[in-house]
Formats: sequence, C-alpha cells, structure tokens
Amino acid sequence: MHKASRQNFNAQFSSDTYQQFLASIHHEYPQQLDFRVAETPVFVPKSFKNQLLDACEHIISVLTSTNFKEKTNKAIPDGQNVPRENQNSSFLAIDFAICENEKGEVEPQLIELQGFPSLFAFQYFLSKQFQKKYPIPDNFDFLFNDLTRPKYVEFLRNLIVGEEKPENVILLEIYPETQKTRIDFKVTEELFGVKSICITKIIKKGKLLFYEELGELVPIKRIYNRLIFDDLANYPELQTAFNFTDDVDVEWVGHPNWFFRISKYILPLFKHQYIPESHYLSDFQGNFPKDLENYVLKPLFSFAGSGVKINITETDLQEVENPTEYILQRKVNYLPVIETTDGSKVKAEIRLLYGWEQGAPKPTLLTNLARLSRGEMIGVRFNKDFDWVGGTVCFMEK
Repeated sequence: MHKASRQNFNAQFSSDTYQQFLASIHHEYPQQLDFRVAETPVFVPKSFKNQLLDACEHIISVLTSTNFKEKTNKAIPDGQNVPRENQNSSFLAIDFAICENEKGEVEPQLIELQGFPSLFAFQYFLSKQFQKKYPIPDNFDFLFNDLTRPKYVEFLRNLIVGEEKPENVILLEIYPETQKTRIDFKVTEELFGVKSICITKIIKKGKLLFYEELGELVPIKRIYNRLIFDDLANYPELQTAFNFTDDVDVEWVGHPNWFFRISKYILPLFKHQYIPESHYLSDFQGNFPKDLENYVLKPLFSFAGSGVKINITETDLQEVENPTEYILQRKVNYLPVIETTDGSKVKAEIRLLYGWEQGAPKPTLLTNLARLSRGEMIGVRFNKDFDWVGGTVCFMEK
C-alpha cells in the first residue's frame, strides 16, 4: 500500500530468503506452525492508518456507551451465560478489508469484530522475524501508542497474569496441542510463563479449579480464555469436570460472555462511512432488499467465517429458520492492492488488536495482524495452493 516501501521490499525479495525466514520460525518452534505465513508484511501509509483509527474510535464509542450491556444481553445464547462477567472485555479485535469505494478510492471497510483474544504473542514474534530478514523502514512499526517491545510485553503480562503467579494462570483451550494456533500458545508460555491447559485436564473441587503438575495440584486463579462454545460443540461426547457455565472462583481474562456481546451481533449499531450497512434479518419481516446481490448473509453465532453465504437469493432468506440469529450486511469491494513480485496483486484484511484493562475508560490499541488472499474469501480453504497469501503483520507509517 505504501508504494516506496512495497517497491523496495519486492526488489530485495527472493524465494531463498523466504524459505530462510520460514526455517527460522520452524527452528525456534518445531512442528508448531500450522498455518501459512505470507511472503510479505503489509506496509500501511499514515493516511490509511488514520482512516482505520477513525472507524475504531466510532466503534469504541458504542462499546463504552452506558447502555451497551443492556443492548447486548440478548447476544448471549440461552444456556451459554457464564457467571462472574467482569466490567469490560479484556480484548478487542477489529477486522477491516482493504476496499475501493464508488469514487475509486482506497478505504477500509469493517468486516467483523470480536471481544476475544487473537495472536498477541505470535504477532510479537512474527514481526521480529520480518525485521530480521527483510528491509523494514525505520519510520514504520507494528505497535501503537508509542509502545516499545518491552512495554508491549509488560502491558500484556499485566493484563493476562496480573498480580498472580504465572503458574496460577492458564491459557484455556481444548486439546491445545492440536490447534492451528498452537504456536501462539507456545510464544505466550515463553513470554509470560502461562501454560496452555486442556479443559479436560481441569480438576474441580467445589468452586475451586486446579490442574496437575508433576503429581501436585496447582490452583487456577485466572483463566486466559481461548476457548469458545462452538469449539466445545464439536466434541458432543466430551467429559469434563469443569463446565463453562459453572460458577467457579476464578478471574476470567477474556470472559466468555464478551465473545457474544462484541461480535457480529452489534454490527447494526454502527453508523460510519467505513462500516458497511448491516441489519438483523428479522427486521425485514420478509420485505428483503431488491438488490440482494449487494449483500452477504452472516450467522451471528459462528466463528472463523463458518456459515457465511455470499451469493444469496430471496428463497435463501425465506428458508432461514431463525432470522433473529442472522444479519444481512452490505458487500464490500475488496481491492487487490498488495503487489507481488510477478506483478499480480492480492487482497488483504487488517485486524487491529486492543487490550482493555478492567475499569479503564477505553481499550488500548496494541498491535495488528493481516491476512492476504487470492480467493473469493479470506481463509485457508479459499487459498489453497496459492503463494503470497496467509497470515502476516502490518508495519504502519508513524
């Protein structure tokens, strides 16, 4: 996107350097990288960064409004309300597509957002690998708010570990050793001393939780939560001593309720030039827009793009059994804007990553990630066998 930086990077790029770059990741974390890392970072000019920040400020103004919880109580599905919800979400991830508007101008458009953690540790590691192997301009950074690498780690340590001992804090997942994001769990453990623990390994005694380490029971005081109900639903026969909805004496870092409150459910609440028009499907009462080719159908309670339908008809909408659980969102025009070394261009999404200390008036923008795509949608299954696609990081002009 930043022309000079892109030209300089591509001029110095080689397949050998990229393979060395990947080898350095595999060397530090053997058999942990289970998704494609793209050949390049994204170089974001200051003007586009300011557009992203403008949209995020609007979003945050909605999240911090006095009646936000009241507006989102119905976002939490029946039977999935977890006790001891804290004051605010610990994390915020906001996804934008790089698009072209009707005037032919490049602009961001919101895709979705999550009150849930993302690859905070891996992005810290990945950005360092890019800086080691490639020419990253000095006036570009992957961090925000004048953060340095040590200050970034300190912020996250305070957020995740708090005043507890690291051994009393766990990263909660289901079979973490098999997850595609397991490399992030390993970097998290290296940075903060927080181990990833499977929900099947948790021992419950009354309202207290433990895990076993070297034959000893270790108390769990805080849960850095990386598990969602959708994941649990994939294992209907799973037997656990601890259920998500149990009232237990722990502090959640990323309370499960915020995954629902800050989600596609609130897209219709936003009114901003960089946020596409969205409506609950139930609001139409059968009188759907005539130009359905310009809309995408999204289920409210899904993850990682599952259930999203791009090409929809009125019949499709009429057949939806629970219209209160879907939204219609106006399509955005992804603009292939990241130039590759063969002259072709790929599409990109940018995710801004925030941490939110309990009681703070608003979240703090920390870092970012990006995903490159040649497919119809962003995601692994739409980009098989392509190059210059996958996960990466943005370096943004200061």
